[in-house]
Amino acid sequence: MARQLRPEELDFVATAPVRMVFERDTAAPPDRVFHALASDVSGWAEWFPGVTSIEPLDEGAGRDVRLWGGGRFRETVLAAKEPEVYAYRVDVTNAPGVRALVEEWRLAPAGTGTRVRWTFATDGTALFRAVVRAARPGLGRSFRDAVAALDRRLAAR
Repeated sequence: MARQLRPEELDFVATAPVRMVFERDTAAPPDRVFHALASDVSGWAEWFPGVTSIEPLDEGAGRDVRLWGGGRFRETVLAAKEPEVYAYRVDVTNAPGVRALVEEWRLAPAGTGTRVRWTFATDGTALFRAVVRAARPGLGRSFRDAVAALDRRLAAR
């Protein structure tokens, strides 16, 4: 059953009750990483574990995301400032317990490559918050695997 979430803005990444930040460097320069995040939206399914499909909506202003196991998210893009930041919020989901969710990808030059910082900011029921906190190691591993796969994908192009 799809549920409408609280429509948080970008500042939620600093104030969310549950906030996780992960970083990893890539060999690809920031403009190529940004393009993969913001322009090649359907390509996420090839490098981000758990994503089965992402389709852009409303000429890139939103996204429809499907995950392994049946999870679904309808998102609104909050920021797409090339090559520094790409962020979105979840507006509608079938995930239980979540009340608000914003993700931010910040890119910064790191030598000839890019430092990728992903902030996962969320709120929900007490049980949801506890489960998400317990899932931190898995989210971190998923992020690291995703950035490594993205780096390989960009190197092959």
